[in-house]
Amino acid sequence: MTDRQSSQLSFWHPASIIGTWFGVGLLPYAPGTWGSLAALPFGWAISTALGQWNLVIAAGLLFGIGIWASKVCALYDHNKDPKKVVVDEVVGQWLVISTVPPDLVLFLIGFFLFRFFDIVKTWPANAIDRHLKGGLGIMLDDVIAAIYSAFILWLISLTVV
Repeated sequence: MTDRQSSQLSFWHPASIIGTWFGVGLLPYAPGTWGSLAALPFGWAISTALGQWNLVIAAGLLFGIGIWASKVCALYDHNKDPKKVVVDEVVGQWLVISTVPPDLVLFLIGFFLFRFFDIVKTWPANAIDRHLKGGLGIMLDDVIAAIYSAFILWLISLTVV
């Protein structure tokens, strides 16, 4: 066994479970999209059961835990921002949908808006992605994408609801 193999993070390590959002980030092709999609049912449940503000609180708590989890995953993968780490997408998606009441159409619009801004990486997300290292950098660029997306989704919701 090589040093690289012996230093692999077990899937069952809490950082791996959280970082990959229970393994969703390990799905092939576009793990960020899968992570964003997997965030929606959890977001719906939290928002419906506890209210939109509690979804913001849950996103804030997961943001803090996600900093740690993504940092650990990145260290073990020897990669600045491993594609399998999708907890940042979950936090971002929750922030986006927290601006609207639970509604399938609005949640889907929020999903597409967030994916667009997360992929395009407008300023300052692009600067954060390039210059901020570690777990905070992994998590923060998605929060910026969420802010842009949330604002647009909120404006759309004013015309729909």
